[in-house]
Amino acid sequence: MAIRRWLESQCACAEAMEWCGERSGRAAYEECERADWLLWALGRLVDRQMLVLAACACARRALQHVPKGEMRPLRAIETAERWSRGEATIRAVRAASAASKAAAKAADIAAVDSTDVAAWAAARAAAWVADTATEDSAETAAWAAAEAPARVARASAGAAAEHKAMCRIIREMIHFDERWNDK
Repeated sequence: MAIRRWLESQCACAEAMEWCGERSGRAAYEECERADWLLWALGRLVDRQMLVLAACACARRALQHVPKGEMRPLRAIETAERWSRGEATIRAVRAASAASKAAAKAADIAAVDSTDVAAWAAARAAAWVADTATEDSAETAAWAAAEAPARVARASAGAAAEHKAMCRIIREMIHFDERWNDK
């Protein structure tokens, strides 16, 4: 029940609260099949670098929808990953994010079919990941990290399956910490 109180204190959405029900913290973490929910919660529990790396791993799944030769979304993800390892400046991350947003805008303008929409979603996911590193507030960073898998899932025909796959990736990268049961 502590996890439910913690979620309430963090202003979790009603849908997540209802899903959580009476689950323990561990059960909620292990059973969650919404990558955006998982990253949102982790954004309040782990350091920013770890959050960015997990969000990057999720956003990479959308790169398959980016047109061949369009490198801006990949560069945004790679720059955010380098920032997480202390190898890039926040200025470089902001520039990469802006470039990925420009790619998303171009895809949005060109959108005539589902492929173009998927390309837009992929470019936006990469930009959101980069924004996770640049946000001053933990709340905004957590939200931005959670937005990336939501965009990836929207780009996929099987959104539920995509969320499950991303949750597996997140759990492989960030293991449950028993201290979270006290949240």
